[in-house]
Amino acid sequence: MISLLYICQNLKLMKRIFVVVFPVILLFSSCSKKNDLCSYDPCAIAAPASEVAQLESYLASASITATKLCSGVYYAIDAPGSGGSPTVCATISVKYKAQLTNGNIVDQATTATNFQLGSLIESWKQTIPLIKTGGKIRIYAPPRLAYGSEDVKDGSGNVVIPGNSILIFEVELVAFY
Repeated sequence: MISLLYICQNLKLMKRIFVVVFPVILLFSSCSKKNDLCSYDPCAIAAPASEVAQLESYLASASITATKLCSGVYYAIDAPGSGGSPTVCATISVKYKAQLTNGNIVDQATTATNFQLGSLIESWKQTIPLIKTGGKIRIYAPPRLAYGSEDVKDGSGNVVIPGNSILIFEVELVAFY
């Protein structure tokens, strides 16, 4: 009987503490929140100098004029679009084509496809926010900012993107949410 009474008293005390402390914690945590979830530093992840040099050599040999970002990715805006630009927390709706420097197309979407921008490769996170809805951009991605040093294989085990490949993307931003 004493132990049951002891338990009941402790439960009442715990309930009182919860009722008082929980709202205070909730209040202070909501006041101190920063919206850092969508902040993104495009210079934080950069390609090694050797990859950037390889990409620059390709661009020069193909007579391509493009702008370089601090990370080593190059881009050319074909159409800026209008309205706002997505953040890395946005869901983007895009049409795109991805190809190797030899012209082989490795992926494409001719109808609008949705992605969470923050979950995509670095070169997209860094360049897609540079255009607005309806905009078109060409992205020249060094391997580190694309798919890296490992081969990308299809479901049958065939290499679709060889490791250390420069990738060229043509992207149209249809919409973002």
